[in-house]
Order: sequence, then C-alpha cells, then structure tokens
Amino acid sequence: MSETTPPAVRLTTLSPGAGCACKLPQSSLEQLMNGFGALSDTSGPEMIVGLAEGDDAAVIQLDSGQALILTTDFFTPIVDDPYDWGRIAAANALSDVYAMGGRPLVALNLAAWPGDELPLSMLADVMKGAAATAATGGCAVVGGHTISDPVPKYGMAVLGLADPSRLLTIDRARVGDDLVLTKPLGTGVVVTALKQGAVDRMTVEEAVASMVALNEAAGEVAVSMGVRAATDVTGFGLLGHLRRMLKASGVAADLDADRVPLLPDARELAAKGYVPGGTRANVDFLQDWVQISVAVDEEVAILLHDAQTSGGLLMSVPSPSSDLVERLRGHGIAAAVIGQVIPGTPGRINVRAGV
Repeated sequence: MSETTPPAVRLTTLSPGAGCACKLPQSSLEQLMNGFGALSDTSGPEMIVGLAEGDDAAVIQLDSGQALILTTDFFTPIVDDPYDWGRIAAANALSDVYAMGGRPLVALNLAAWPGDELPLSMLADVMKGAAATAATGGCAVVGGHTISDPVPKYGMAVLGLADPSRLLTIDRARVGDDLVLTKPLGTGVVVTALKQGAVDRMTVEEAVASMVALNEAAGEVAVSMGVRAATDVTGFGLLGHLRRMLKASGVAADLDADRVPLLPDARELAAKGYVPGGTRANVDFLQDWVQISVAVDEEVAILLHDAQTSGGLLMSVPSPSSDLVERLRGHGIAAAVIGQVIPGTPGRINVRAGV
C-alpha cells in the first residue's frame, strides 16, 4: 500500500457496486452492441479489429509492420487510498493493450470528481499513482479531461502499438489448446469485504499488489512464444471472458476448478457472502453457458464468476504449454494451466473438480 495520507472519507463508500470495476452486465452490453451492428460494416480496410469482433481493444493497421491499439477504461473507487486507486486504474487500462499483444505508448486521464466534497489534492494523488504505474510500462500520460460529478470516477484512454502479424485476439482458440491464467481470482470479493470493513490489511495488500501488477511481461512472453488467442480477465469474471473467447472461436472448454489460482482469503470471503453485484450478474447471465459439477465447492464456483479489476491474462495456448508456463513463472508470474479447449457448442464451458 502507498504511504499517502489516508483520506478523511472512505472512497469506497462513494462507489456504488464497489466490489468490481462496475461494467455493464454482459446481457446489457450484448444488447447494446447488437444495436450497433450496422456501424461495424462501415469500417475501412485499415481496421483489423473493430466493433464487430468485441475484442479487448480496437486495432488499426498503420503499415505492414505497425498497428495502432485504442482502448479506454475507468471506474469508481475500489480502494480507499487514492494513490493505490490510480495505480490500479492505470494497470487496468493498460491491460487491454497487453491483452492484444501490444505495448502502450501514450495515455490520457479521464476523471469525474465531486470538487465540493473531496479535495483536489486527493484527485492529484490518484493521477500521481496512475502516472507512476504507466511510467513503469513505458507509457507517457499526456493530458486528459476532467468533469464535475457527485460520484468520483477515474481511468485512462490508452494508445498502443503492435506488430499486426503477431496480434493476440479472442477468436483464435483451437481445439486441443491449453488454457493458461496469469493472475489469481478474487479481487471482487476482497474489495466488497473492504467496503464493509470486514477484511484484514494483509488480505487487502495482497489484492492491491495483484491489481497494480502490469500484464506487460505476460503479454510479451505470449507474443514471443507465438500465442495467438488471449484476453484479460476483468468485470465479466474468468468464466465470462472465457465464454466470449470460446464463442468467438467456435469452440468449447473443460475447466479444472482445482487448478484455478485464488487470492488469499478469497474463498473464505466468498463463503461468508461478500459477493459483489457484478459477480451475481455474471452468475445469472452464464447459467445457460456453464455446467458446473456438484463436486465443485459453491464458493469456488462463485469465484470463477467473480468480477475482477485488473485481472490477469487468459491465454489459449497450443499444447503442451509447459514451456510458456515456465517462462511466465520465470518472470514472477503465478501462471497456471486451468483447462483445455474442446470441440462443442461455441461458448460452452464444463467446470469440474480434478479434470
């Protein structure tokens, strides 16, 4: 945690649904995207990834060797330390670039702030934390836009560069691939417990450390080893983002719940009922897509749906994936093989204990 002066108010109490990054439910997003179907047909030939693909970011080809990645993300406070909130928000925004196999180049601040209720010095701490994290990824923060709003919000718009021939996209998972996850799950339940004052400092610190960690090394390793399919795990949870990848790729998956890494105390907090609204919405949306074995504990099933903030990368990797996992672990990344891509109804997921 940072050493900045604690705020006079708890930021998380100003954040509706503070247990996650407050994405629209998947059902709402899909309904919204369906209304823009006609627009996707107007994209020019330079658009590699656009609205129709529903990937992590848009990608525009600049020339034969460079593609431009465009993305944005922002959300209400999920921790009480403003500096840490900025760090997490920056890592979360940059993650979409890494998930596409690129490197972030420049970013713009996006902020909404209740200036009559919270000091601007607190917003400055948010932006300082974000700039510090962006700098570790070689990304310059070059300006932005701020508005007055009763609920504080912060995030970034990010531009990145990638080799168009080595992009990571969600529609390239293939039957026989291993599924590899690079960060543990549970940020949603930890932050929900924090909002209710029901979690210890060490557990929060572990969650913050996971959220501020950039997916830079994971993305670089994936690209260097020829991985083609990846996404990052955020508000739709592991199962939600896996379902999107599988559906786009025309395949299904078997998932081993016992192999999925979890944050310390996340299982216990889920069992006690500290489950964010976003996670419950994920459970409702995915019930027709996911079959969970009765052998999987209920709290683990919840965490597989848990709405994450600044989660890890989920990769579909040609088997065997042992060399990739070893490389990731050599970078200090707690990578785990959690399942396999199989033939079946596109988007279907079978969750078992000890596959």
